[in-house]
Amino acid sequence: METEIELKLFVSPEFSDILKQKIADYKVLQHSCKDLGNIYFDTPDQWLRQHDIGFRIRRVDDVFVQTVKTSGRVVAGLHQRPEYNAEHDSNEPNLLLHPDDIWPLGRDVQVLQQEIFPLFSTNFRREQWLLSMSDGSQIEVAFDQGVVIAAEQESPICEVELELKSGQTESLFALARTLSDQGGMRLGNLSKAARGYRLAHNHIADPVLDFSLVETDPKHSVEECFIQSLEHGLSHWHYHEQLYTEQESIEALEQINYAIGFIRQLFYVYGGIIPRRASALLRQEFKWLEEELVWLKRLHFLNDLTEDKGYTLRKLDCQKQLVTALNEQKEALPSRESMLNLFESARYTAVLLDLSRWILSKGWQPFLDDKAREKMSRDVKPFAIKQLDRSWAELIEVFPVEREFSRQDYIDQQMRLKRNLYTGLAFAYLFDLDMRTQFRLPWVDLLEGIDDLLSLMPLQLLHADLEDDQQEQLERWLRRQELSILHAMDKTRARCTELQPYWHG
Repeated sequence: METEIELKLFVSPEFSDILKQKIADYKVLQHSCKDLGNIYFDTPDQWLRQHDIGFRIRRVDDVFVQTVKTSGRVVAGLHQRPEYNAEHDSNEPNLLLHPDDIWPLGRDVQVLQQEIFPLFSTNFRREQWLLSMSDGSQIEVAFDQGVVIAAEQESPICEVELELKSGQTESLFALARTLSDQGGMRLGNLSKAARGYRLAHNHIADPVLDFSLVETDPKHSVEECFIQSLEHGLSHWHYHEQLYTEQESIEALEQINYAIGFIRQLFYVYGGIIPRRASALLRQEFKWLEEELVWLKRLHFLNDLTEDKGYTLRKLDCQKQLVTALNEQKEALPSRESMLNLFESARYTAVLLDLSRWILSKGWQPFLDDKAREKMSRDVKPFAIKQLDRSWAELIEVFPVEREFSRQDYIDQQMRLKRNLYTGLAFAYLFDLDMRTQFRLPWVDLLEGIDDLLSLMPLQLLHADLEDDQQEQLERWLRRQELSILHAMDKTRARCTELQPYWHG
């Protein structure tokens, strides 16, 4: 058995020239170019796929290799999967060529042998280089161009794979950074096999998923919870990036933005143990990324105001004029093309690579002293309670029930409230989920109330463009809307501060 450690990067055919220029700067130990034919097998009920097993036979010239890849780990394009290879003499599968214990329980190997059949194939030309890195590591670089074929359907293949053959994972990321420094590539989360399954089953699109809870185990250490939470956020981000490249979906971009905000908050939550300098560069780049996506909220507000031809504004004489102006504002916002360019930019790719490397190499550890290491090794639950207590005290301080709040008072606390809600996601599984939900919902309502207040801003910006009588009418309308929202928010704020912390239950 081998454990395959590789980075997959999606590129355009034109990237071939850039790749060869970059490779010329390294010592090339081997170079080859060959045509590969691969047939993937599964059962009619996709039993192998359900157990995250890939089973294929690859033909190179007259040599056949049968391969089984079992479930592993994928972190933003870095694939780590146990791999079993066996020499074969044909395209007819023979499961007995592999150890019995690699197959999941629940189906006899002999039965499985009778059930599997060819599901799809991948045919591509692979140009391959084995590079020697400055630290002695050896990395195989493969540029694949071809097609995935399932029945009458085809999908193009154009990707670069970097596989660590020996040495340090750090070298793999360093090479990827160098290859991507001119942009034009995107970290790949889908293997060729995954794309083949999608094609074979006429997969149209993945659904947008709400950010789920981190399934933290009370037995986890503080550090294990930190790693799990980072990987959870990164996985959510990468899933929705792939989704957006396949179909235009503002909801997918919003989920990416949510994941970025969650990861930023993790740096803060664990900042009492991990020095800020350990994550300084990452935090700087995450701030840049959030600024690149800040327009999403504005689009959300504009969509609400213009929905059904501006039904919300129906009582205003200038409804039509306002809707026209609001639609013009929407058209001025970043396009799908600009977002796809962002995903393929050198800076964006570097953020994902650096975060992945930081997680896998535990890049915070060199910054820890003995006391901090001891804290990171403790059980996570006491740490979680301490962080939630701190979060709760902060919210009570900034949302005192006895004080009258203006529109701006609420808006000023939006980011603080959002960050504190993120905190609970990483620790939710440690406590009663029903109690947590009851505690969380009023705070979520309060955050949505702030969004309702902010949604009025696009109209306020148009105030000066109206006639005097229209300005007065809009002012009265805005004031009524604001007072109604503030009244509801004040009631919600009072309810929030009366809640009993669920983590003390």
